Amino acid sequence: MSSFFSIVSEIVFFFKKNCHFYLFVNYPDSDVYTKFFMSHCCYDAIPTSSKLVIFDTTLQVKKAFFALVANGVRAAPLWDNKLQCFVGMLTITDFINILHRYYRSPMVQIYELEEHKIETWRGDFYLQYSLNSLISITPDSSLFEAIYFLLKNKIHRLPIIDPESGNVLHILTHKRILKFLHIFGSMIPKPPFLQKRIEEVKIGTFKSIATVRETETVYDALSVFVERRVSALPVVNEQGKVVALYSRFDVINLAAQKNYNNLNMTMQEAIQSRPCCIEGVLKCYPHETLETIIDRIAEAEVHRLVLVDTEDVVRGIVSLSDLLQALVLTPAGVEALFS
Repeated sequence: MSSFFSIVSEIVFFFKKNCHFYLFVNYPDSDVYTKFFMSHCCYDAIPTSSKLVIFDTTLQVKKAFFALVANGVRAAPLWDNKLQCFVGMLTITDFINILHRYYRSPMVQIYELEEHKIETWRGDFYLQYSLNSLISITPDSSLFEAIYFLLKNKIHRLPIIDPESGNVLHILTHKRILKFLHIFGSMIPKPPFLQKRIEEVKIGTFKSIATVRETETVYDALSVFVERRVSALPVVNEQGKVVALYSRFDVINLAAQKNYNNLNMTMQEAIQSRPCCIEGVLKCYPHETLETIIDRIAEAEVHRLVLVDTEDVVRGIVSLSDLLQALVLTPAGVEALFS
């Protein structure tokens, strides 16, 4: 922990013109969430029951992605039997990068790539992982440190690894951290700034918002995922109104439906072909309070809300990363999201 905080003490953070995370730092109890997460360790956030899928690097990539879909998980630690250690994570981002890179490649066919083993891709263009690339955390590390690692490294999944056994105990996510706060948050006082409207505190992204038109193709959406490094895209119609939300997890469903050879389908077609259990876009409005937005994200177990006006035109995105930066790291003087 001492090495972590020595790094934090050297951080030089800066202001973003379109983000004002510092508006309520001087409010009473502004650091209540900072203290809460500093006082709880990662082990505390591990649920009593959860699903963990681990892949051997000798597994075929096609089988690995199908296993993600079948088990309803979005990432899996990679075990190298030769090295006897975990060497990385296989995520939906890898699947997106593969599809985007080779769908229009005249040299390589998608069906050829899917027969490859995970280990044959190491160090190549596809799965960038090595012994030093696996970012993990220990069970006794604080949740504050976990939040910093997630935001600083721009990752959505952080393996909790037992240093003695080397076993992965859980995959910690932004959503799990917020869920933990939502469950035990009644034990701490609610800071006054929770009653501030989102348009006042300006937490989120309000400029250069990544969207995709419903007439554009799935391949176009993949390009935005790769270039902008976003986790979801509001799908808008000709009037700019949001009609759906297309996430990275929707892309992995292409594997289940065997549609990854048809990336020229329009977003409208892709949305219509999704499983019926997929919910509509979750929205929030500028006049709603920060507390309302946090509760909505926690209860729906989503990673973000689309901020819209009265005409349902997209005006911004409020993500878990934005909230954790503003509520937890900023009061401690730590800037991770934009550093």
